[in-house]
Amino acid sequence: MRRVILAVLAIAAFVYLILCLGLFLAQRSFIYYPQPKSTTSGNASLTLNVDGATVLVSTLPRQSQDAIIYFGGNAEDVSRSLPTLAEAFPGRSLYAMNYRGYGGSTGKPSETALIADALVLFDRLNADHSRIVVIGRSLGSGVAIHVASERRVERLLLVTPYDSLLKIAAGQFRYFPLTWLMLDKFESWRYAPKVTAPTQLIAAQYDEVIPSFEHRSHTTPSLRAPSTSQP
Repeated sequence: MRRVILAVLAIAAFVYLILCLGLFLAQRSFIYYPQPKSTTSGNASLTLNVDGATVLVSTLPRQSQDAIIYFGGNAEDVSRSLPTLAEAFPGRSLYAMNYRGYGGSTGKPSETALIADALVLFDRLNADHSRIVVIGRSLGSGVAIHVASERRVERLLLVTPYDSLLKIAAGQFRYFPLTWLMLDKFESWRYAPKVTAPTQLIAAQYDEVIPSFEHRSHTTPSLRAPSTSQP
């Protein structure tokens, strides 16, 4: 009987390790859902040649020192968001970054690559625009916070932001050691305290993926804006 129990435990441990390995290898397919380049948007584009990849930025240029940089969600065609942004921010030039693998950009998305590309984009635009508002939605909120923590932005707007992608994933994969398995953790709470720009957060009360702030655990430091503006 003891041998049977040990054999069952060994098989269970082996299966668990295989599942961990599979999750490790496939993890980015759970985070990123690249969208093809839109053929109907008709938007102009800016090209960034960065670190062996070509990143396309959908743009709506205007004669203005004021600009918007937009970082979208994990399954978003950001070019389709430009009309809404144009209506919300008239008079500002608009720039929406297509992550690597999205919207005609080459390469593969990762946290390191997205943030590096975003900083290159900001520095490129800062030469022509003295006042830049950075907007991040869902996955893009982690990119936006990181940019605002390292660059001087006029204002930061976060739509359905999160404290940590690791924490969200832990709620979906409760029995896996994600702290060691996850490569792209997007721990926004680490960078939020370094943001000095006026910041506005917009949360969805019934979001089933990213919980609202009042429902988040107090065991992990929460994302807090240094200052909050009214809509």
